[in-house]
Amino acid sequence: MTETSWENVSDEMALEMFEMMLLARKIDERMWLLNRSGKIPFVVSCQGQEAAQVGAAFGLDRTVDYTAPYYRDLGLVLGFGMTAKELMLSAFAKAEDPNSGGRQMPGHFGQKKNRILTGSSPVTTQVPHAVGVALAAKMDKKDIATFVTLGEGSSNQGDFHEGLNFAGVHQLPVITMVENNKYAISVPYDKQVASKTVSERASSYGMPGVTVDGNDPIAVYQTVKEARERAVKGEGPTLIEAVTYRFTAHSSDDDDSAYREMDEVKEAKKKDSIVTFAEKLKEKKIMDEAKEKEIHDKVNTLVNEATEYAEEAPYAAPEDTLKYVYEELDKGGE
Repeated sequence: MTETSWENVSDEMALEMFEMMLLARKIDERMWLLNRSGKIPFVVSCQGQEAAQVGAAFGLDRTVDYTAPYYRDLGLVLGFGMTAKELMLSAFAKAEDPNSGGRQMPGHFGQKKNRILTGSSPVTTQVPHAVGVALAAKMDKKDIATFVTLGEGSSNQGDFHEGLNFAGVHQLPVITMVENNKYAISVPYDKQVASKTVSERASSYGMPGVTVDGNDPIAVYQTVKEARERAVKGEGPTLIEAVTYRFTAHSSDDDDSAYREMDEVKEAKKKDSIVTFAEKLKEKKIMDEAKEKEIHDKVNTLVNEATEYAEEAPYAAPEDTLKYVYEELDKGGE
């Protein structure tokens, strides 16, 4: 794994990272409470993966780059400009949901103004989409990168091979980050991937492969930043494997006690990035107890306000189901 370097990381940036990681965690925790109380239908959790997602977002140029997230990437889309209120509107499937107007399940992100490519339920379909945007960027001679994420289980799908192979052949400015959380739903890593790491597959596609500690936001930030610099210089794509762990069940409909020991989860939580990054910030005198409380209070307020707004917001009209499905003709049109 790559070593952590705090070069080019200001105190302000580190605190912003921590606040965004915490916001992702608290939104996710609130969604679970809402689901268990029967108020929202479904949760696909980011808990345990916030450091990788937020660290990666900071390593990109979020004013011009594009991202194609996968369904757990709550931290990444927050980094690209989606708000707590918008994410809650999606969870409640309300009309103002910017992702789909309440049509899709939560986790199906998509927002044109923030260059978040619309995702779909079949896993890994976002990889060819991101590669396509990278091809367009190269053809248009734009100094931008596309960033696509997926789970390690998805790295066994055909879309992964086809997308990375095409990106490697054409040396496209696309960064693929596999968030290796050790489980493809109920299947552990050693039962789904034959290679020791996912990143070593990169050599087959003619690109560098890097494995990084996904619980260290600074390490992920530096790794993604370097990959972006390569991309915009015309040096081609990069495959990154961020090794982390999924703290929750696969989704709110899953019982993870059927396939993994709870002692394993308990042990993994000792490396919880929300805790370990806070400790690192205090060690470096970037944050003290008072500042940490201030951030927690701010985030709690944001989550409460977002929840209250989304719960009271109107649902879409039933006839809106047909919007954007059929061509709408003007009255009197043929």
